Amino acid sequence: MRELNNFLALIDSYIGSSWWFPYALLGTGLFFTIYLKFPQIRYFRFAFRVVKGKYDKSSDEGDTSHFQALTTALSGTVGTGNIAGVALAVHIGGPAALFWMLMTAAVGMCTKFVEVTLSHKYREKTADGTMAGGPMYYMKNKLNMGWLAAIFAGATVLSSFGTGSLPQINSIADSMNSVFGLDEMMVGGILAVLLGLVIIGGIKRIAAVTSRLVPTMALIYFVGAFAVIFYNIGNIVPSLVSVFADLFTGSAATGGFVGASIAFAFNKGVGRGLFSNEAGQGSAPIAHAAAKAHEPVSEGLVAILEPFIDTIVICTITGLVLLSSGVWSEKHVNQFDYTDMSIVEASLTDKTDEGVQQLYGHISGENPVALFDGDLTVEEGEIQGFGVSIVNARSLAENVRISKNGQPYSGVVSVVNGKPADLDLVFEGASLVHSAPLTAEAFTRSFFGESGKYIVSIGLLLFAFSTAISWSYYGDRAMTYLFGSKSVVYYRLVYVVAFFIASFADTTIIWTLSGITIAVMTLPNLFGIIMLRKDMKDTVSEYWDTFKEEWPEEKTPE
Repeated sequence: MRELNNFLALIDSYIGSSWWFPYALLGTGLFFTIYLKFPQIRYFRFAFRVVKGKYDKSSDEGDTSHFQALTTALSGTVGTGNIAGVALAVHIGGPAALFWMLMTAAVGMCTKFVEVTLSHKYREKTADGTMAGGPMYYMKNKLNMGWLAAIFAGATVLSSFGTGSLPQINSIADSMNSVFGLDEMMVGGILAVLLGLVIIGGIKRIAAVTSRLVPTMALIYFVGAFAVIFYNIGNIVPSLVSVFADLFTGSAATGGFVGASIAFAFNKGVGRGLFSNEAGQGSAPIAHAAAKAHEPVSEGLVAILEPFIDTIVICTITGLVLLSSGVWSEKHVNQFDYTDMSIVEASLTDKTDEGVQQLYGHISGENPVALFDGDLTVEEGEIQGFGVSIVNARSLAENVRISKNGQPYSGVVSVVNGKPADLDLVFEGASLVHSAPLTAEAFTRSFFGESGKYIVSIGLLLFAFSTAISWSYYGDRAMTYLFGSKSVVYYRLVYVVAFFIASFADTTIIWTLSGITIAVMTLPNLFGIIMLRKDMKDTVSEYWDTFKEEWPEEKTPE
């Protein structure tokens, strides 16, 4: 299994995780921003009127309202990326990473406008009377590239498991176990039943649930987040300054944080921003294609709001929580993950400028220290002797203790290429942390105290579960395209069973596979919308011409 995961990781390194992938997404968004004359700015206020249904007609065809389509798409994007993804970006890239996340979202608003409009325009009514849309339909109906549409749809099915389902329940189960002590299998079983009850009703039930779930989970998260922000109100201005001050210099070392280059901030900010709002991936257009409308541009206008809410609002709030609380640069006692940890053959320090530079050289890969190979002697959990250091989560670990089966370990620890050979050994100590644990730590620096971590756990539960609901619909429509409406019932059954199993199984290989499938969705979608750029421009012009005739008393942003 490890060999297969390594092989998939190698493939992903050439596509989804390669240096050029973010540039392809940003470049497409920038092109359409200029080509369509900044629609995300000009049409922003007007989009709110469309969401309210002000211009709807009784004859409009579709399965959901504009608002329901928006919340369904949001429930697919507002997930672990908003809690864990922001924390990971700041952990690696420093405060400036937050700026690049916001810039990515601003460009992504235009990309969403384009891909949703085109997907809605070429949607179809299926044999069971429901609407089906998404990039695969414009690829088939307009570009006459059925083979490309099939590749996109196949990747969507795989992504529904890889990003939308299995890792989500795995994160939920781990969080519920660590915070509340709940058994992972029990959590998975209960949520799998709830998931099945929701998705069996199709898009109408999914939309009804998400239209209530998304506002509720946002409210709960905002209460906890603003409790942190107001508690640390004196740090807000310095936090905002740091976001912009480090843009062209990189982030300097502070606390346990050894610094980050401009490239690190850019790459992680862009990467996590794209992961959060999924602009250009082609997933959200599948949800928006179900919306009631007599023309496609109105739903494209609704989609403009999606990256704004998901990234510019929610991710910014998470970023301010992390920065104002100060936890992002502090070391916290935690159990080390072997993937984040390495044992090096040197006595490192982060107490001097020279030591910090040496540590940064190792962490950044610019001047790595030799990894330790050999045996370590351990007595009552403490490493004996000198000459080695443990680096965990991009920081020098302190006060490290080693245990096994809940007891302090005494004996010999064999180390191969910087990693312990015995996977049952537990390393614990003080180091930087990242992802959801970092956000949870930040939420304790508020009026709620230690109880703040419960808000993060509940938020993670709701965010991740809502993502699983929406992605089931994306896979549902992809299966409909590939094999017809009758295949959906089998897909849903597999989706729910796999959701349950992933609550207690290792999903590492699924995460790796999802990186590939995301790229296989995104690249055909970007190619398609660029090919249809003139179609998009003409469609927008026709919309405003018709709108002025139908609503002559209304002011338009044109």
